[in-house]
Amino acid sequence: MRLLLMVPGGPRRRAPRHLPSCSPALLLLLLLGCCLGVLPVAASSQRPNVVLLLTDDQDEVLGGMTPLKKTKALIGDMGMTFASAYVPSALCCPSRASILTGKYPHNHHVVNNTLEGNCSSKSWQKTQEPYTFPAILRSMCGYQTFFAGKYLNEYGAPDAGGLKHIPVGWSYWYALEKNSKYYNYTLSINGETRKHGENYSVDYLTDVLANVSLDFLDYKSNSQPFFMMISTPAPHSPWTAAPQYQKTFQNVFAPRNKNFNIHGTNKHWLIRQAKTPMTNSSIQFLDNAFRKRWQTLLSVDDLVEKLVKRLEFNGELNNTYIFYTSDNGYHTGQFSLPIDKRQLYEFDIKVPLLVRGPGIKPNQISKMLVANIDLGPTILDIAGYNLNKTQMDGMSLLPILKGASNVTWRSDILVEYQGEGCNTPDPTCPSLSPGVSQCFPDCVCEDAYNNTYACVRTMSALWDLQYCEFDDQEVFVEVYNLTADPYQITNIAKSIDPELLGKMNYRLMMLQSCSGPTCRTPGVFDPEYRFNPRLMFNNHGSVRTRRFSKHL
Repeated sequence: MRLLLMVPGGPRRRAPRHLPSCSPALLLLLLLGCCLGVLPVAASSQRPNVVLLLTDDQDEVLGGMTPLKKTKALIGDMGMTFASAYVPSALCCPSRASILTGKYPHNHHVVNNTLEGNCSSKSWQKTQEPYTFPAILRSMCGYQTFFAGKYLNEYGAPDAGGLKHIPVGWSYWYALEKNSKYYNYTLSINGETRKHGENYSVDYLTDVLANVSLDFLDYKSNSQPFFMMISTPAPHSPWTAAPQYQKTFQNVFAPRNKNFNIHGTNKHWLIRQAKTPMTNSSIQFLDNAFRKRWQTLLSVDDLVEKLVKRLEFNGELNNTYIFYTSDNGYHTGQFSLPIDKRQLYEFDIKVPLLVRGPGIKPNQISKMLVANIDLGPTILDIAGYNLNKTQMDGMSLLPILKGASNVTWRSDILVEYQGEGCNTPDPTCPSLSPGVSQCFPDCVCEDAYNNTYACVRTMSALWDLQYCEFDDQEVFVEVYNLTADPYQITNIAKSIDPELLGKMNYRLMMLQSCSGPTCRTPGVFDPEYRFNPRLMFNNHGSVRTRRFSKHL
Protein backbone atom coordinates (compact mmCIF):
# COMPACT_ATOMS: atom_id res chain seq x y z
CA MET A 1 0.00 0.00 0.00
CA ARG A 2 1.40 3.40 -0.97
CA LEU A 3 0.14 6.80 0.15
CA LEU A 4 2.18 9.27 -1.91
CA LEU A 5 1.66 12.76 -3.20
CA MET A 6 3.85 14.54 -5.71
CA VAL A 7 4.91 17.97 -4.46
CA PRO A 8 7.49 20.48 -5.70
CA GLY A 9 10.81 20.95 -4.00
CA GLY A 10 13.29 18.57 -5.55
CA PRO A 11 13.69 15.85 -8.13
CA ARG A 12 14.22 12.94 -5.72
CA ARG A 13 12.41 13.61 -2.46
CA ARG A 14 8.65 14.05 -2.36
CA ALA A 15 6.46 14.08 0.72
CA PRO A 16 3.62 11.56 1.12
CA ARG A 17 0.22 13.07 1.70
CA HIS A 18 0.33 12.13 5.37
CA LEU A 19 3.84 13.48 5.94
CA PRO A 20 3.88 17.25 6.57
CA SER A 21 6.84 19.41 5.61
CA CYS A 22 9.30 20.85 8.14
CA SER A 23 10.56 24.40 8.51
CA PRO A 24 14.18 24.59 7.27
CA ALA A 25 14.73 27.88 9.13
CA LEU A 26 13.58 26.41 12.42
CA LEU A 27 15.66 23.29 11.95
CA LEU A 28 18.72 25.36 11.09
CA LEU A 29 18.31 27.33 14.31
CA LEU A 30 17.92 24.16 16.34
CA LEU A 31 20.82 22.41 14.68
CA LEU A 32 23.17 25.29 15.37
CA GLY A 33 22.17 25.82 18.96
CA CYS A 34 21.16 22.67 20.74
CA CYS A 35 23.08 19.43 20.13
CA LEU A 36 26.71 18.78 20.85
CA GLY A 37 29.10 18.56 17.97
CA VAL A 38 26.62 19.92 15.47
CA LEU A 39 27.84 20.37 11.90
CA PRO A 40 26.56 22.95 9.42
CA VAL A 41 23.25 22.05 7.84
CA ALA A 42 24.92 20.93 4.62
CA ALA A 43 26.62 18.15 6.59
CA SER A 44 23.90 17.48 9.13
CA SER A 45 22.73 14.36 7.29
CA GLN A 46 26.02 12.75 8.32
CA ARG A 47 24.77 12.54 11.88
CA PRO A 48 23.46 9.01 12.54
CA ASN A 49 19.89 8.06 11.83
CA VAL A 50 18.04 5.80 14.28
CA VAL A 51 15.30 3.20 13.83
CA LEU A 52 13.50 1.64 16.79
CA LEU A 53 11.44 -1.46 16.07
CA LEU A 54 9.08 -2.36 18.91
CA THR A 55 6.97 -5.52 19.04
CA ASP A 56 4.05 -6.16 21.38
CA ASP A 57 4.27 -8.95 24.02
CA GLN A 58 7.27 -10.72 22.47
CA ASP A 59 9.08 -12.89 25.00
CA GLU A 60 12.74 -13.79 25.02
CA VAL A 61 12.81 -16.65 27.53
CA LEU A 62 10.38 -18.95 25.69
CA GLY A 63 12.00 -18.65 22.27
CA GLY A 64 10.22 -15.56 21.02
CA MET A 65 13.05 -14.74 18.59
CA THR A 66 13.04 -18.18 16.96
CA PRO A 67 10.71 -17.29 14.04
CA LEU A 68 12.70 -14.14 13.19
CA LYS A 69 15.53 -15.65 11.18
CA LYS A 70 16.00 -12.61 8.95
CA THR A 71 15.86 -10.18 11.88
CA LYS A 72 18.55 -12.10 13.71
CA ALA A 73 20.75 -12.18 10.59
CA LEU A 74 20.21 -8.54 9.63
CA ILE A 75 20.36 -6.92 13.08
CA GLY A 76 21.66 -9.33 15.73
CA ASP A 77 24.42 -10.96 13.66
CA MET A 78 25.45 -7.59 12.27
CA GLY A 79 25.72 -6.00 15.69
CA MET A 80 25.07 -6.74 19.35
CA THR A 81 22.52 -8.94 21.11
CA PHE A 82 21.84 -8.13 24.77
CA ALA A 83 21.36 -11.35 26.74
CA SER A 84 20.08 -9.58 29.88
CA ALA A 85 17.56 -6.97 28.71
CA TYR A 86 14.60 -6.22 30.98
CA VAL A 87 11.53 -4.03 31.27
CA PRO A 88 10.73 -2.12 34.49
CA SER A 89 7.07 -3.18 34.27
CA ALA A 90 5.66 -6.26 32.53
CA LEU A 91 2.70 -4.50 30.96
CA CYS A 92 2.30 -2.62 27.68
CA CYS A 93 1.49 0.96 28.65
CA PRO A 94 3.84 1.40 31.66
CA SER A 95 6.66 -0.23 29.71
CA ARG A 96 6.11 1.89 26.60
CA ALA A 97 6.00 5.00 28.78
CA SER A 98 9.38 3.95 30.20
CA ILE A 99 10.82 3.63 26.70
CA LEU A 100 9.60 7.10 25.71
CA THR A 101 10.60 8.89 28.92
CA GLY A 102 13.64 6.89 30.04
CA LYS A 103 12.02 6.71 33.48
CA TYR A 104 10.83 4.08 35.91
CA PRO A 105 7.03 3.88 36.35
CA HIS A 106 7.12 5.61 39.74
CA ASN A 107 8.55 8.65 37.93
CA HIS A 108 6.35 8.75 34.82
CA HIS A 109 3.27 7.65 36.84
CA VAL A 110 1.81 5.33 34.19
CA VAL A 111 0.77 2.34 36.28
CA ASN A 112 -1.50 0.30 34.00
CA ASN A 113 -3.33 0.23 30.66
CA THR A 114 -6.23 2.52 31.66
CA LEU A 115 -6.79 6.25 31.50
CA GLU A 116 -7.18 6.19 35.29
CA GLY A 117 -3.77 4.56 35.42
CA ASN A 118 -2.37 7.51 33.39
CA CYS A 119 -2.11 5.62 30.10
CA SER A 120 -2.18 8.37 27.43
CA SER A 121 -4.22 10.53 29.82
CA LYS A 122 -4.42 14.30 29.78
CA SER A 123 -1.96 14.30 32.69
CA TRP A 124 0.51 12.15 30.72
CA GLN A 125 0.16 14.46 27.72
CA LYS A 126 0.86 17.52 29.84
CA THR A 127 3.59 16.32 32.19
CA GLN A 128 5.49 13.61 30.28
CA GLU A 129 5.03 13.83 26.51
CA PRO A 130 6.92 17.15 26.14
CA TYR A 131 10.01 15.54 27.70
CA THR A 132 10.15 12.23 25.83
CA PHE A 133 13.29 11.50 23.87
CA PRO A 134 11.54 11.95 20.47
CA ALA A 135 10.43 15.41 21.61
CA ILE A 136 14.03 16.26 22.48
CA LEU A 137 15.31 14.81 19.20
CA ARG A 138 12.96 17.00 17.21
CA SER A 139 13.07 20.25 19.17
CA MET A 140 16.69 20.25 20.34
CA CYS A 141 18.56 18.19 17.75
CA GLY A 142 16.71 18.89 14.51
CA TYR A 143 15.77 15.28 13.75
CA GLN A 144 12.85 14.30 11.57
CA THR A 145 10.75 11.99 13.76
CA PHE A 146 8.41 9.36 12.36
CA PHE A 147 6.00 7.13 14.29
CA ALA A 148 3.93 4.24 12.91
CA GLY A 149 1.89 1.68 14.84
CA LYS A 150 0.69 1.14 18.39
CA TYR A 151 1.54 4.03 20.71
CA LEU A 152 -0.11 3.66 24.13
CA ASN A 153 -3.13 1.46 24.89
CA GLU A 154 -5.52 4.36 25.49
CA TYR A 155 -4.30 6.57 22.67
CA GLY A 156 -7.30 7.97 20.81
CA ALA A 157 -9.67 7.85 23.78
CA PRO A 158 -12.29 10.63 23.50
CA ASP A 159 -11.58 11.78 27.05
CA ALA A 160 -7.92 12.35 26.17
CA GLY A 161 -8.14 14.31 22.94
CA GLY A 162 -9.18 11.51 20.61
CA LEU A 163 -7.31 10.78 17.40
CA LYS A 164 -6.68 14.46 16.71
CA HIS A 165 -4.09 14.50 19.48
CA ILE A 166 -0.56 14.30 18.10
CA PRO A 167 1.99 13.87 20.89
CA VAL A 168 4.72 16.48 21.13
CA GLY A 169 7.84 15.52 19.25
CA TRP A 170 6.55 13.76 16.15
CA SER A 171 7.00 15.22 12.67
CA TYR A 172 5.04 12.39 11.04
CA TRP A 173 2.33 10.57 12.96
CA TYR A 174 0.70 7.33 11.82
CA ALA A 175 -0.74 5.85 15.02
CA LEU A 176 -3.16 3.05 15.88
CA GLU A 177 -6.22 3.82 17.96
CA LYS A 178 -5.88 2.05 21.31
CA ASN A 179 -4.68 -1.58 21.45
CA SER A 180 -3.19 -3.95 18.90
CA LYS A 181 -5.30 -5.26 16.02
CA TYR A 182 -4.50 -6.68 12.60
CA TYR A 183 -7.73 -5.81 10.76
CA ASN A 184 -10.72 -3.50 11.31
CA TYR A 185 -8.78 -0.78 13.08
CA THR A 186 -8.58 3.01 12.97
CA LEU A 187 -5.46 5.11 12.45
CA SER A 188 -4.61 8.72 13.19
CA ILE A 189 -2.67 10.05 10.22
CA ASN A 190 -1.33 13.35 11.52
CA GLY A 191 -4.57 13.81 13.43
CA GLU A 192 -6.89 12.73 10.61
CA THR A 193 -8.92 9.55 11.05
CA ARG A 194 -8.62 6.66 8.61
CA LYS A 195 -10.50 3.38 9.05
CA HIS A 196 -9.25 0.06 7.71
CA GLY A 197 -11.21 -3.10 6.95
CA GLU A 198 -10.24 -6.73 6.52
CA ASN A 199 -8.76 -6.92 3.03
CA TYR A 200 -5.31 -8.42 3.47
CA SER A 201 -3.72 -6.63 0.53
CA VAL A 202 -4.50 -3.14 1.88
CA ASP A 203 -5.43 -3.56 5.55
CA TYR A 204 -3.13 -6.04 7.31
CA LEU A 205 -1.56 -3.73 9.86
CA THR A 206 1.98 -5.12 9.99
CA ASP A 207 2.25 -4.77 6.20
CA VAL A 208 0.64 -1.31 6.26
CA LEU A 209 3.30 -0.20 8.77
CA ALA A 210 6.02 -1.65 6.55
CA ASN A 211 4.76 0.20 3.50
CA VAL A 212 4.29 3.59 5.13
CA SER A 213 7.78 3.25 6.66
CA LEU A 214 9.29 2.58 3.24
CA ASP A 215 7.41 5.61 1.91
CA PHE A 216 8.97 7.75 4.61
CA LEU A 217 12.46 6.53 3.75
CA ASP A 218 11.94 7.30 0.07
CA TYR A 219 10.29 10.71 0.37
CA LYS A 220 11.64 12.31 3.55
CA SER A 221 13.92 15.32 3.58
CA ASN A 222 17.62 14.69 3.03
CA SER A 223 18.69 17.78 4.95
CA GLN A 224 18.17 16.39 8.46
CA PRO A 225 18.86 13.04 10.13
CA PHE A 226 15.83 10.95 11.02
CA PHE A 227 14.42 8.87 13.84
CA MET A 228 11.80 6.20 13.12
CA MET A 229 9.75 4.25 15.66
CA ILE A 230 7.80 1.36 14.17
CA SER A 231 5.53 -0.38 16.66
CA THR A 232 3.93 -3.58 15.37
CA PRO A 233 0.83 -5.35 16.71
CA ALA A 234 2.57 -8.74 16.61
CA PRO A 235 2.67 -10.97 18.50
CA HIS A 236 -0.14 -9.50 20.64
CA SER A 237 -3.59 -11.10 20.63
CA PRO A 238 -5.79 -11.70 18.62
CA TRP A 239 -2.77 -13.36 16.90
CA THR A 240 -4.08 -12.97 13.36
CA ALA A 241 -1.38 -14.15 10.97
CA ALA A 242 -1.08 -13.12 7.33
CA PRO A 243 -2.78 -15.68 5.04
CA GLN A 244 0.50 -17.07 3.72
CA TYR A 245 1.69 -17.89 7.25
CA GLN A 246 -1.43 -19.38 8.82
CA LYS A 247 -0.31 -22.99 8.32
CA THR A 248 3.25 -22.59 9.58
CA PHE A 249 4.64 -24.09 12.81
CA GLN A 250 1.99 -26.84 12.91
CA ASN A 251 4.32 -29.05 14.94
CA VAL A 252 5.32 -26.30 17.38
CA PHE A 253 4.05 -26.32 20.98
CA ALA A 254 4.60 -24.10 24.00
CA PRO A 255 7.92 -25.08 25.65
CA ARG A 256 7.56 -27.77 28.33
CA ASN A 257 10.32 -26.33 30.50
CA LYS A 258 10.81 -27.02 34.20
CA ASN A 259 8.25 -24.45 35.39
CA PHE A 260 5.58 -25.44 32.86
CA ASN A 261 2.32 -26.74 34.35
CA ILE A 262 3.60 -26.97 37.93
CA HIS A 263 2.18 -25.53 41.12
CA GLY A 264 3.70 -22.23 42.25
CA THR A 265 4.67 -23.43 45.70
CA ASN A 266 5.75 -20.75 48.18
CA LYS A 267 4.75 -17.99 45.81
CA HIS A 268 2.29 -15.12 46.10
CA TRP A 269 -1.33 -16.27 46.49
CA LEU A 270 -2.22 -15.25 42.93
CA ILE A 271 0.27 -17.79 41.57
CA ARG A 272 -0.74 -20.43 44.09
CA GLN A 273 -4.40 -20.22 43.08
CA ALA A 274 -3.71 -21.51 39.57
CA LYS A 275 -5.14 -24.99 38.97
CA THR A 276 -2.45 -27.66 38.68
CA PRO A 277 -2.29 -29.67 36.53
CA MET A 278 -3.94 -27.59 33.84
CA THR A 279 -6.84 -29.09 31.95
CA ASN A 280 -6.24 -30.55 28.51
CA SER A 281 -8.41 -27.80 27.01
CA SER A 282 -6.23 -25.12 28.67
CA ILE A 283 -3.05 -26.70 27.35
CA GLN A 284 -4.53 -27.00 23.87
CA PHE A 285 -5.55 -23.33 24.02
CA LEU A 286 -2.14 -22.06 25.06
CA ASP A 287 -0.35 -24.27 22.53
CA ASN A 288 -2.52 -22.79 19.80
CA ALA A 289 -1.85 -19.27 21.10
CA PHE A 290 1.90 -19.94 21.16
CA ARG A 291 1.81 -21.17 17.56
CA LYS A 292 -0.24 -18.21 16.32
CA ARG A 293 2.08 -15.75 18.06
CA TRP A 294 5.00 -17.15 16.08
CA GLN A 295 2.97 -16.96 12.86
CA THR A 296 2.30 -13.24 13.32
CA LEU A 297 6.01 -12.60 13.86
CA LEU A 298 6.85 -13.84 10.35
CA SER A 299 5.32 -10.64 8.94
CA VAL A 300 7.49 -8.62 11.34
CA ASP A 301 10.49 -10.52 9.97
CA ASP A 302 9.45 -9.47 6.47
CA LEU A 303 9.08 -5.85 7.63
CA VAL A 304 12.62 -5.84 9.02
CA GLU A 305 14.03 -7.29 5.81
CA LYS A 306 12.25 -4.69 3.65
CA LEU A 307 13.40 -1.86 5.90
CA VAL A 308 17.05 -2.91 5.94
CA LYS A 309 17.10 -3.43 2.19
CA ARG A 310 15.58 -0.02 1.56
CA LEU A 311 18.09 1.66 3.86
CA GLU A 312 20.85 -0.11 1.98
CA PHE A 313 19.41 0.83 -1.43
CA ASN A 314 19.15 4.47 -0.34
CA GLY A 315 22.76 4.45 0.85
CA GLU A 316 21.77 5.09 4.48
CA LEU A 317 22.26 1.73 6.17
CA ASN A 318 25.87 2.32 7.25
CA ASN A 319 24.86 5.53 9.00
CA THR A 320 21.79 4.13 10.75
CA TYR A 321 21.40 2.50 14.16
CA ILE A 322 18.64 -0.10 14.26
CA PHE A 323 17.20 -1.26 17.60
CA TYR A 324 14.84 -4.23 17.89
CA THR A 325 13.00 -4.98 21.15
CA SER A 326 9.62 -5.69 22.79
CA ASP A 327 7.53 -3.91 25.42
CA ASN A 328 7.31 -6.97 27.72
CA GLY A 329 7.64 -10.74 27.79
CA TYR A 330 4.92 -13.37 27.99
CA HIS A 331 4.07 -16.72 29.54
CA THR A 332 2.25 -19.78 28.24
CA GLY A 333 1.66 -22.30 31.01
CA GLN A 334 4.47 -21.41 33.41
CA PHE A 335 3.38 -22.11 37.01
CA SER A 336 0.05 -23.23 35.44
CA LEU A 337 -0.81 -19.67 34.38
CA PRO A 338 -2.38 -20.05 30.92
CA ILE A 339 -1.37 -16.91 28.94
CA ASP A 340 -0.56 -13.32 29.85
CA LYS A 341 2.25 -11.12 31.20
CA ARG A 342 2.20 -8.87 34.38
CA GLN A 343 4.16 -11.25 36.65
CA LEU A 344 7.59 -10.70 38.18
CA TYR A 345 9.29 -13.73 36.65
CA GLU A 346 11.91 -13.81 33.90
CA PHE A 347 9.50 -14.94 31.21
CA ASP A 348 7.45 -11.73 31.65
CA ILE A 349 10.14 -9.12 32.36
CA LYS A 350 12.94 -10.22 30.01
CA VAL A 351 12.81 -9.11 26.37
CA PRO A 352 14.87 -9.34 23.17
CA LEU A 353 17.22 -6.45 22.42
CA LEU A 354 19.27 -6.42 19.21
CA VAL A 355 21.22 -3.41 17.92
CA ARG A 356 23.29 -2.71 14.83
CA GLY A 357 24.84 0.53 13.65
CA PRO A 358 28.00 2.57 13.03
CA GLY A 359 30.90 1.48 15.20
CA ILE A 360 29.20 -1.71 16.45
CA LYS A 361 31.15 -4.86 15.64
CA PRO A 362 29.16 -7.85 14.33
CA ASN A 363 28.25 -11.03 16.21
CA GLN A 364 28.57 -9.61 19.71
CA ILE A 365 26.66 -10.76 22.78
CA SER A 366 26.57 -8.52 25.84
CA LYS A 367 25.66 -9.84 29.28
CA MET A 368 25.42 -6.37 30.79
CA LEU A 369 22.22 -5.73 32.75
CA VAL A 370 20.16 -3.31 30.67
CA ALA A 371 16.57 -2.06 30.68
CA ASN A 372 14.27 -0.29 28.27
CA ILE A 373 14.74 2.95 30.26
CA ASP A 374 18.19 2.95 28.61
CA LEU A 375 16.84 3.30 25.07
CA GLY A 376 15.99 7.00 25.32
CA PRO A 377 19.36 8.03 26.80
CA THR A 378 21.16 5.88 24.23
CA ILE A 379 19.37 7.43 21.26
CA LEU A 380 19.89 10.94 22.60
CA ASP A 381 23.57 10.11 23.11
CA ILE A 382 23.77 8.96 19.48
CA ALA A 383 22.26 12.32 18.46
CA GLY A 384 24.89 14.16 20.49
CA TYR A 385 22.57 15.53 23.16
CA ASN A 386 23.91 16.28 26.63
CA LEU A 387 22.25 13.68 28.86
CA ASN A 388 22.87 15.79 31.95
CA LYS A 389 20.09 18.04 30.69
CA THR A 390 17.52 15.26 31.05
CA GLN A 391 15.81 13.77 34.09
CA MET A 392 16.01 10.23 32.75
CA ASP A 393 16.64 7.28 35.04
CA GLY A 394 18.35 5.12 32.41
CA MET A 395 21.91 4.98 31.09
CA SER A 396 23.33 5.28 27.59
CA LEU A 397 24.26 1.95 26.02
CA LEU A 398 26.50 3.65 23.46
CA PRO A 399 29.80 2.92 25.29
CA ILE A 400 28.85 -0.76 25.48
CA LEU A 401 27.75 -0.85 21.85
CA LYS A 402 31.04 0.67 20.71
CA GLY A 403 33.16 -1.64 22.87
CA ALA A 404 34.53 0.96 25.29
CA SER A 405 36.83 -0.49 27.92
CA ASN A 406 36.39 -0.02 31.67
CA VAL A 407 32.73 0.94 31.42
CA THR A 408 31.22 1.57 34.84
CA TRP A 409 27.84 -0.10 34.78
CA ARG A 410 24.94 -0.91 37.05
CA SER A 411 24.45 -4.20 38.87
CA ASP A 412 20.71 -3.90 39.53
CA ILE A 413 17.46 -2.51 38.14
CA LEU A 414 14.00 -1.90 39.55
CA VAL A 415 10.89 -3.78 38.42
CA GLU A 416 7.52 -2.49 39.63
CA TYR A 417 3.91 -3.24 38.87
CA GLN A 418 0.54 -2.13 40.22
CA GLY A 419 -2.06 -4.88 40.00
CA GLU A 420 -5.46 -4.39 38.41
CA GLY A 421 -8.72 -5.85 39.64
CA CYS A 422 -12.49 -5.52 39.41
CA ASN A 423 -14.71 -4.19 42.18
CA THR A 424 -17.23 -6.97 41.54
CA PRO A 425 -16.66 -10.75 41.39
CA ASP A 426 -15.45 -11.97 38.01
CA PRO A 427 -18.30 -13.88 36.29
CA THR A 428 -15.89 -16.59 35.15
CA CYS A 429 -14.69 -17.07 38.72
CA PRO A 430 -17.48 -16.34 41.24
CA SER A 431 -15.75 -18.36 43.96
CA LEU A 432 -13.10 -15.67 44.31
CA SER A 433 -13.95 -12.38 45.96
CA PRO A 434 -13.87 -9.02 44.13
CA GLY A 435 -10.46 -7.63 43.31
CA VAL A 436 -9.28 -10.12 40.66
CA SER A 437 -9.12 -9.73 36.87
CA GLN A 438 -7.93 -11.45 33.69
CA CYS A 439 -9.68 -14.66 34.72
CA PHE A 440 -10.04 -17.79 32.60
CA PRO A 441 -13.10 -20.10 32.52
CA ASP A 442 -11.48 -22.67 34.83
CA CYS A 443 -11.13 -19.95 37.48
CA VAL A 444 -7.47 -19.08 37.04
CA CYS A 445 -6.93 -15.35 37.40
CA GLU A 446 -3.83 -13.60 36.08
CA ASP A 447 -4.13 -10.35 38.04
CA ALA A 448 -5.53 -8.74 41.18
CA TYR A 449 -5.38 -5.46 43.05
CA ASN A 450 -2.84 -6.88 45.47
CA ASN A 451 -0.69 -8.29 42.69
CA THR A 452 1.22 -5.08 43.33
CA TYR A 453 4.94 -5.64 43.74
CA ALA A 454 8.39 -4.16 43.40
CA CYS A 455 11.62 -6.06 42.76
CA VAL A 456 15.36 -5.55 42.63
CA ARG A 457 16.82 -7.60 39.78
CA THR A 458 20.54 -7.97 40.53
CA MET A 459 23.38 -9.29 38.41
CA SER A 460 26.97 -9.27 39.55
CA ALA A 461 30.06 -11.44 39.32
CA LEU A 462 28.89 -13.49 42.31
CA TRP A 463 25.11 -13.15 42.34
CA ASP A 464 22.21 -13.53 39.92
CA LEU A 465 19.39 -12.60 42.26
CA GLN A 466 15.84 -11.31 42.33
CA TYR A 467 14.27 -9.84 45.45
CA CYS A 468 10.56 -8.87 45.41
CA GLU A 469 8.04 -7.49 47.90
CA PHE A 470 4.27 -7.38 47.51
CA ASP A 471 2.06 -4.57 48.73
CA ASP A 472 -0.49 -6.80 50.44
CA GLN A 473 -1.54 -7.80 53.95
CA GLU A 474 1.13 -10.50 54.07
CA VAL A 475 3.92 -8.18 52.88
CA PHE A 476 4.82 -11.28 50.90
CA VAL A 477 8.46 -11.66 49.82
CA GLU A 478 9.88 -13.73 46.96
CA VAL A 479 13.61 -14.22 46.44
CA TYR A 480 15.29 -16.30 43.73
CA ASN A 481 18.89 -17.32 43.15
CA LEU A 482 18.85 -17.65 39.37
CA THR A 483 22.32 -19.16 39.25
CA ALA A 484 21.07 -22.26 41.04
CA ASP A 485 17.41 -21.91 40.04
CA PRO A 486 17.03 -20.28 36.59
CA TYR A 487 13.35 -21.29 36.39
CA GLN A 488 12.54 -19.53 39.68
CA ILE A 489 10.87 -22.56 41.18
CA THR A 490 12.16 -22.24 44.76
CA ASN A 491 11.45 -19.12 46.80
CA ILE A 492 14.41 -18.77 49.20
CA ALA A 493 13.06 -15.79 51.13
CA LYS A 494 12.95 -17.78 54.39
CA SER A 495 16.36 -19.40 54.01
CA ILE A 496 18.60 -16.63 52.66
CA ASP A 497 21.04 -14.81 54.93
CA PRO A 498 18.95 -12.30 56.95
CA GLU A 499 21.65 -9.65 56.61
CA LEU A 500 21.52 -9.91 52.82
CA LEU A 501 17.74 -9.86 52.98
CA GLY A 502 17.90 -6.60 54.93
CA LYS A 503 20.26 -5.04 52.42
CA MET A 504 18.01 -6.02 49.54
CA ASN A 505 14.99 -4.59 51.35
CA TYR A 506 16.85 -1.33 51.85
CA ARG A 507 18.05 -1.25 48.24
CA LEU A 508 14.48 -1.77 47.03
CA MET A 509 13.22 1.17 49.09
CA MET A 510 15.99 3.36 47.74
CA LEU A 511 15.24 2.45 44.11
CA GLN A 512 11.51 3.02 44.60
CA SER A 513 12.35 6.57 45.67
CA CYS A 514 15.05 7.20 43.05
CA SER A 515 15.00 9.79 40.31
CA GLY A 516 17.58 10.43 37.61
CA PRO A 517 21.16 9.95 38.89
CA THR A 518 20.04 8.34 42.17
CA CYS A 519 18.61 5.44 40.12
CA ARG A 520 22.17 4.65 39.05
CA THR A 521 23.87 4.46 42.46
CA PRO A 522 25.90 1.34 43.36
CA GLY A 523 23.90 -1.80 44.09
CA VAL A 524 24.30 -4.20 47.01
CA PHE A 525 27.03 -6.22 45.30
CA ASP A 526 29.02 -3.30 43.91
CA PRO A 527 32.40 -2.60 45.57
CA GLU A 528 31.34 1.02 46.10
CA TYR A 529 28.12 0.05 47.89
CA ARG A 530 27.82 1.21 51.51
CA PHE A 531 24.95 0.08 53.68
CA ASN A 532 23.91 2.83 56.08
CA PRO A 533 21.27 1.51 58.51
CA ARG A 534 20.41 5.08 59.54
CA LEU A 535 18.96 5.62 56.07
CA MET A 536 16.36 3.00 56.94
CA PHE A 537 14.69 5.71 58.98
CA ASN A 538 13.07 8.91 57.78
CA ASN A 539 13.46 12.38 59.30
CA HIS A 540 10.75 11.62 61.87
CA GLY A 541 12.57 8.60 63.25
CA SER A 542 10.18 5.97 61.89
CA VAL A 543 11.15 3.17 59.52
CA ARG A 544 10.86 3.98 55.83
CA THR A 545 8.05 2.20 54.04
CA ARG A 546 7.88 0.94 50.48
CA ARG A 547 6.60 3.37 47.87
CA PHE A 548 4.08 1.86 45.51
CA SER A 549 2.59 4.01 42.76
CA LYS A 550 -1.11 4.70 43.13
CA HIS A 551 -3.75 5.71 40.64
CA LEU A 552 -3.59 9.41 39.90
